Amino acid sequence: MNEMTTDVKRAARLSVAPMMDWTDRHCRYLHRLMSHHTLLYTEMVTAPALVRGGAHHLLDFNTAEHPVAVQLGGSDPAELAEAVQICCDRGYDEVNLNVGCPSDRVQSGFFGAVLMESPDLVARCVAAMIAASRVEVTVKCRIGVDEQEPQTVLPDFLQKVADAGVKRVQIHARKAWLQGLSPKENRDIPPLDYDLVRRMKDRFPDLHISVNGGITSLEQAEAFLQDGLDGVMIGRAAYHTPSEILLAADASIFGTGSVKTADQVVQEMLPYIDAHIASGGRLNSISRHMLGLFAGRPGARQWRRILSEGAHKPGAGRGLVVQALQAVQAQAA
Repeated sequence: MNEMTTDVKRAARLSVAPMMDWTDRHCRYLHRLMSHHTLLYTEMVTAPALVRGGAHHLLDFNTAEHPVAVQLGGSDPAELAEAVQICCDRGYDEVNLNVGCPSDRVQSGFFGAVLMESPDLVARCVAAMIAASRVEVTVKCRIGVDEQEPQTVLPDFLQKVADAGVKRVQIHARKAWLQGLSPKENRDIPPLDYDLVRRMKDRFPDLHISVNGGITSLEQAEAFLQDGLDGVMIGRAAYHTPSEILLAADASIFGTGSVKTADQVVQEMLPYIDAHIASGGRLNSISRHMLGLFAGRPGARQWRRILSEGAHKPGAGRGLVVQALQAVQAQAA
C-alpha cells in the first residue's frame, strides 16, 4: 500500500475533477492517453447504489486508467464502509467522499454539499471508511454552504476530518447555495476564495490540500503549486479543452515525459474504439468525450460536426473518427 499511496499522492499534484455524466470510463481512458501521471476520478457513485442496489457495474474501469480514484456519495458510516470495501476489491487507488455536490437529488439523499452542515457526521463517515479501506480515503468539499461563514466553518470542518484520519482534501473554493441556485449556477456564481484555501494550507501544514474551482490553464495550476498548495484539481477546462490541460501536464507539472499531439491521441484511441464497438457498444459513447480535442485549432468545427452528426448512427466506427481527423489535418495543411 505504501508504494501505491506515494504514487497517488504524487499524482494528486494535478487531478481531473469527478463530473457527473462526463468522467465515465471512456472519458478517463482518453484522458489517460493524454497524461500518464494526472490523477483521474470517477463520476460520483452512491454508496446505496453499490450496497443496496448491487450496481457494481458503475465501478467498471480499464486497468490503463491507473492511478484512478472513485468518488462515493453517502452519509451512513456503515454503508459507506461497505461501499469502500467493494471499491477496494475492484482495485481503485483512492476512495473520495463527496461533500461538495449541490444538486437537489444529492441533498434529498443527505449527501454532497449539505454535509458541510454536519462535520461531526462527516468525521464519523470518514473514520468508518478509513477503517474499512486498504487505500487512502480523501474528502472533496466546498468552503461552506448557504449562510455559513467560510472563515469559521472551513477550518472547523478540516480539523474534524483530519482528526478522523483524513490526510488529503480537495477544496472547491466556492460556497454552495443549496437554496436558490441550480447546480450549474453553483459552479459559476458564488465567488471564488482562493486566498482562504491558501490560508488553510498555512493552518494545516500536514494536510495535503488541492484547490478546485475556476482553474482553466496549466499556468494557473503551476502558480498554485508554487504558492505552496499541494495539488490542483481541474474540472470543466480539462473536459472541454483537454489538449490544453492534459497534453503538457506530465512535462510541466510532473517534470517527466514527452508531449503528445492531439492527432496521436486520436490514433491511439482507435483500437479502444474498435474493441468497444466489437463488444456491442456505440461510437458516440466514446466520441462525445473527444469533441474538444482540437478546440482552438483550425478544423475544430469540422471535427465536432462530423462526430456529432455521425457517431450516433448505426455502424459508425473508426472510419468516422479517421474522416474527422483527416478534415482537421486538411485545415492545418
